[in-house]
Amino acid sequence: MTMHNEELRLPSNDWRAYQGVLSRRVFAFLLDYASIALLWIPAAVVVFFLGILTLGLGFMLYPALFAIVAMLYFGLTVGGREQASPGMRLMGLAIARTDGRPMDFLTAIVHLVIFWIANALLTPLILLIGLFTDRSRLLHDLLIGTVTVRRDMY
Repeated sequence: MTMHNEELRLPSNDWRAYQGVLSRRVFAFLLDYASIALLWIPAAVVVFFLGILTLGLGFMLYPALFAIVAMLYFGLTVGGREQASPGMRLMGLAIARTDGRPMDFLTAIVHLVIFWIANALLTPLILLIGLFTDRSRLLHDLLIGTVTVRRDMY
């Protein structure tokens, strides 16, 4: 597998590209999870009819349905061409990999799952990490090699 130089896009080293990113991430999170909650409703209706068609087996999807919708949402948006979820785009943010390669579907899902695990373990402290790291990176950003940057500076 070869990588062409024009595909690499390294995040900016300019401090202004990370100014206000942490607070924008919080608002983007709220917008995205409101969108996921709205998308969960039609998905629940589909699972209901699937449960009827499969004589009850489809109903077993309900406990994981919110996670499935969230993974598809972030995998398709953050792992897509824009490198940002709709909430991130509204807040003027994008996710970049520190190695310069574009985010893909699987990397976006791994980013999300590590965020969920870190949030479950460090709930009150998750945002504090961003105050003390370079470029306001959170724990899951550090572990997977990503950075959230302002779109106008990326």
